[in-house]
Amino acid sequence: MSTEASSAPPADRGSERAIRLLFVIQLVSMGAMEMSGPFWPVHLRALVGSEGLFAFAAIAVYVGPMLGIMLTSAFWGRIGDRRGHKPMMIRALMGLALTQLALAFCTDVWAILALRFMQGACAGFIAPAQAYGVAVVSPLRRARLFAFLQVSTNVGSLGGAMAGGLILDTASFFWINTTAALLCASCALATWVLLPAATHSGPAPAAKSATTEPGRQAWRRAPIVGLLFIIGLLLMSRMLTQTTFSLYVRSVFGVDNWVAGLCYGLLALGFVVSAPRWARHFEGKSWPEVLPQVAVVAAACAVLTALAGFTHLVAVFVAIHFAWGLLLGATTPVLTALISTAAGPRHQGHVLGVAQSTGQFASITGIALGMGFTQVAGLEHIYAFVALFYAMVVVVVAVMRRRSRSAPAATAPEQLPS
Repeated sequence: MSTEASSAPPADRGSERAIRLLFVIQLVSMGAMEMSGPFWPVHLRALVGSEGLFAFAAIAVYVGPMLGIMLTSAFWGRIGDRRGHKPMMIRALMGLALTQLALAFCTDVWAILALRFMQGACAGFIAPAQAYGVAVVSPLRRARLFAFLQVSTNVGSLGGAMAGGLILDTASFFWINTTAALLCASCALATWVLLPAATHSGPAPAAKSATTEPGRQAWRRAPIVGLLFIIGLLLMSRMLTQTTFSLYVRSVFGVDNWVAGLCYGLLALGFVVSAPRWARHFEGKSWPEVLPQVAVVAAACAVLTALAGFTHLVAVFVAIHFAWGLLLGATTPVLTALISTAAGPRHQGHVLGVAQSTGQFASITGIALGMGFTQVAGLEHIYAFVALFYAMVVVVVAVMRRRSRSAPAATAPEQLPS
């Protein structure tokens, strides 16, 4: 990780230090939130006697924060564009700390669900952190920045889940939430004291066209709206197996739960290993140059997930998930960097907030569709639908490229700095 940390930020030492601190703050805060993530059903089971209420609560406790983020990210992003993104990071971290502390003392199921929704609505740390990073780094390193920050989220999530399990084995759920609240409050203090105020490093050429339009319209312009749609499809493809993954592994391969955990971890590990390298590969390329390669990656994901649905060899299934993770490193960080470049410096918070809202909406939709496909077609066919969604990404990219050729004047301002 240290090698990537030194290469991801720009050469300026002040900016490099700021991005390294941002990496650590995001890793710790996201890890703190994931400490409770896998164990909410265990906690809710002890609080709920009704099977129907438990089934609802076990879904709502995860969907609630996602819905809150989806509804408020663009709003907080607009405020960040006006007031600064560092205050928005502090606001988000304090929102996480206060809601986690309240959850530690809460034993009513409906109050827990309301607090989880408030947690998403009041927090939303990732978008302002991305916007802050954009204001600090050189535009040439933007793709590497987004990969760097997404790696911190993934590593924090893996470490947080393990730490939460250790706490639950030795103490109670109360201490998971209390520890998370203290960690988020510490991150807010570190952000306030240690991170410098962001100053724009200079607009990229793509910013010229973005700054002439009202902020609320910026995300609707080409190519941003098309890139958002592609990101949504990619996230839906990934989330289709979210709720049924462990059931699929156990029913098809007849193995223990640790194998399902291994596959899940290897998918994340593949992303962590490959994302910074993919970012360097795509640096300095315009979106018409990047999208055909993203389409090739999506096609490869379609082939891999189709093979995952056909194989009955657990070793092949495990290897496929690591390879799938390697390919995913070339998707959302790279596309988010293109969106950021096309947005221009005035609207970073708003547009990245819209991107985060899109991601949350896509994740919720993917989870719901995955459950629906499982009920209609059967658990054994879920990976066929994953492959189909990746194939849809290839089609959308082809349509975007065709439209860009028919309107060359519209695509010229969207070039990344070279």
